[in-house]
Amino acid sequence: MQNAKQRPIQFILLFYLVCFLFRGIEYLVIRTDQSIIGEAFIHKLIGILLLVLAVRFLKYKWCEIGLSADKFVRGTLLGLLLGGGVFAVAYSVEIIMQSMSGNSPSLSFYVTSYAIEGSRTMQDGVLFILICFLGNIINVVMEEGVFRGLFVRMAREKYSFALACVLSSLLFGFWHIAQPVRNVLDGEQSIAGAMMMGLMLVVASALIGVQYVMLYKVTGSIWIGMAAHFVNNASANLLHVETATGSDELLMVRIAIAQALSFIIVIIIFLRHRMKR
Repeated sequence: MQNAKQRPIQFILLFYLVCFLFRGIEYLVIRTDQSIIGEAFIHKLIGILLLVLAVRFLKYKWCEIGLSADKFVRGTLLGLLLGGGVFAVAYSVEIIMQSMSGNSPSLSFYVTSYAIEGSRTMQDGVLFILICFLGNIINVVMEEGVFRGLFVRMAREKYSFALACVLSSLLFGFWHIAQPVRNVLDGEQSIAGAMMMGLMLVVASALIGVQYVMLYKVTGSIWIGMAAHFVNNASANLLHVETATGSDELLMVRIAIAQALSFIIVIIIFLRHRMKR
């Protein structure tokens, strides 16, 4: 245990590689996200199990990785408020843009998932909505618990907050290259296209990671980031902008607006926190 804490980078990278191995197996072999479930959740359940084992092995308390029970309610509500607020603005901008283009936009509520060839499966049953909610909860618990909780705490054993933030955020960015890699292997995307898509995913995800680490630093818990992360994912799965020409045509614009606004808000909160200290 003490040796692991003295060599936190090695521990983090090993833990990451094990999690990524299971992620690769699910994306390339099991392909749960292409099934009727529409969510790659097995490797994330494994990640949660590994997180529990790591916390026990390292003799951390749950509050030491940002999971303080006394901050759960307030942190979750603030995270939902942050995520809900910025996406309310983003959806409004998207609807205005579509209206100005004469596309008669409207909001629709149903579950979507994307197959490897890019097709969309739409479901509106209660069971599918519950599965979507559960899948997103599993996702944010694993990713926030590992990347913002465990990795930041481990890196802080020997290094600065800035280095811990950069390391965990970069790893979170590269966590998202599984989809473009699968696209290339299945012949659904060119190498050049996959590289461009992968670069965009890595950069965008890393910046989101920085944002959630700053929230962790300010609040001392990962509940706010976890709730905001949930809104980010669940909104894309459940709340859609329909037009005469298609659905969610400006999805990336919507997400970019929401995340840019969220980042600005978090930066202001973070700087005010530093000034007070």
